[in-house]
Amino acid sequence: MGKMNLKSQIEAILFAVPEPVSPGRIAGVLGIKPDEVRRIVSLLNQEYREQERPYIIKEVSGGFIMYTLPEYGDIIAGVLGKKYTKLSRASMVTLAIIAYKQPVPKSEIDRIRGVDSQASIQTLLEADLIKVVGRGEGIGHPYLYGTTKKFLEIFKLKSLKDLPPINDEDSPLFSAGRDNLSQEG
Repeated sequence: MGKMNLKSQIEAILFAVPEPVSPGRIAGVLGIKPDEVRRIVSLLNQEYREQERPYIIKEVSGGFIMYTLPEYGDIIAGVLGKKYTKLSRASMVTLAIIAYKQPVPKSEIDRIRGVDSQASIQTLLEADLIKVVGRGEGIGHPYLYGTTKKFLEIFKLKSLKDLPPINDEDSPLFSAGRDNLSQEG
């Protein structure tokens, strides 16, 4: 199989599949090694940049996915008639706490924020950005929350290890045992 043929096949797979596809899965289908898939994806991205194409292939959540560049978002939304839901500041703070502290019970989220977080948690559950990942110890065995694969995809993260480090000024918000620290919302 020629390289152009492999490039076209990989591009077709990523164009057609709406969720991340692992290099191993692509390699298995095409009969090549995962490293060869990564190399070809790199070549495709180089071509996209050189030709000023409106898309890029990113590795997120353990697989490759094709994305439209952000500057084309409004145009696409206009054609599709979609409006993007923006999260409130309270929901974003709640999501950050869950992302960095998972698995985390609601009581700890509330303690860090200094307010009840039920509405934000419900919003994040409905948006499929978080999910219940288990049950905690103690009275009532509270739900433990963690982020979803969709969270990784939306924030273009390969894994949770790719979350940016917490700044020194933010670290008290995430320290266990701190009370009455809150963000507006």
